[in-house]
Amino acid sequence: MTPHFFEYQGAKIAWQSTGSGKPLLILHGWGSNSSVMMPLADKLSDIRTCYLIDFPGFGNSPEPPAPWSLDQFAGMVKEYAAHQFGNEAVDLLVHSFGNRVLLKLLTDPDFEKRAGKIIITGGAGLKPKRSFKFYLKKYTAKILKAPLLILPERLQKRGLNALRNTRLWKMLGSSDYQKLSGVMRETFVKTVTEFQDELLPKIDHEALLLWGENDTATPMDQAERLESGLKNGVLVRIEDAGHYAFLDQPNQFVSICRAYLKPDQ
Repeated sequence: MTPHFFEYQGAKIAWQSTGSGKPLLILHGWGSNSSVMMPLADKLSDIRTCYLIDFPGFGNSPEPPAPWSLDQFAGMVKEYAAHQFGNEAVDLLVHSFGNRVLLKLLTDPDFEKRAGKIIITGGAGLKPKRSFKFYLKKYTAKILKAPLLILPERLQKRGLNALRNTRLWKMLGSSDYQKLSGVMRETFVKTVTEFQDELLPKIDHEALLLWGENDTATPMDQAERLESGLKNGVLVRIEDAGHYAFLDQPNQFVSICRAYLKPDQ
């Protein structure tokens, strides 16, 4: 399918659509893209027109000209929705990183009033429980950086760049971090270190949470915290499924989505 493009703050954003009916905007996770979500969109295409965006730096969307924050991701989706759907209500289905963007959007009164039904699967954004290994890496990184922070700015920047290219520094980062460089690495750090637990009490919107019971990227305890933190969140567990529950158990996942998205009686 040939993608369409629009621009936002100098970034070229790819999108595509399939199906007919009321709009359903689908947002993918970090390290993923719209093609991963397309099989799900195809299965819902008889009841919804599914719109799929490639976040900048993924799929058919080039990297942004500068590192992006979550506010920029949310601003981009808001502008796209306003241009594409006008004042029409739009349903949303988000996976993993897409939930970080959604939580921002649902605390924006202008967007929230136009949001329809919400489905979240494997949603990221809450502060995870950390292991001893995580804190060991974190404080080792701080110790390595400390001598460079007292240098003049020019030398400090040069030293930090050299440090970030060392094998030791790359070993301290997550697998996602290790795969990245430049703008996308800085975007990753800016976005995944912003936790959104405090946003939950501000969100009144109803949301259906579909979670793989074997999810290790966003474990079940995060799903339970998301459900309890949202005023109108309902959690459905999917057995024998992980972070990509819609790929692990596609028939069950789609059946639940179809029942939830059907027109109100």
